Amino acid sequence: MAKKKDTPPKKDVKAKAAADSVETQNENNQEIQAPMLRILAQYTKDASFENPNAPDSLRADQAAPAININIEIGRQMLDDNTVEVVLMLGATAERDGKAVFLCELQYAGLFSFANVAEEHIQPMVLIECPRLLFPFARQIMAEMTQNGGYPPILLEPPDFAAMFRDEMMRRAAEQGDSPTVN
Repeated sequence: MAKKKDTPPKKDVKAKAAADSVETQNENNQEIQAPMLRILAQYTKDASFENPNAPDSLRADQAAPAININIEIGRQMLDDNTVEVVLMLGATAERDGKAVFLCELQYAGLFSFANVAEEHIQPMVLIECPRLLFPFARQIMAEMTQNGGYPPILLEPPDFAAMFRDEMMRRAAEQGDSPTVN
């Protein structure tokens, strides 16, 4: 009679495969940790709405004003892994050379990050952080103009990556270097 091979029960094979999988995952987690960005706080740092020629500027029979939009990004490293990013939005409306309204907002976020390579910190701070703040700042700007008696101003999301590239090229030109942008 032929001898039966000793084969482990299927349950044991599955348990061993699961244990090997967990062990492999633990090894991988120790070797490679994904970059992490956390929003610690979001807040209005400064807001201003001026309506210098109201009520004349609010008359319905007037042409729509020309609106100029300005967007800037400020940042301040608070420690090695924490940064405050300030999204500065400005909208100036003019009609016939007169100011219709002036709307300014500084909307900030406090961010912490971990496992971010040195060369990726600046793009994260100047691209990803403002991108996360923008929808909230946009809503505040819309409400301020609407509360001032005008239709809500709906800002298009800016291309923060293009703004970053432009800034890096400008800095490189100032230093006389050839720009290298990742």
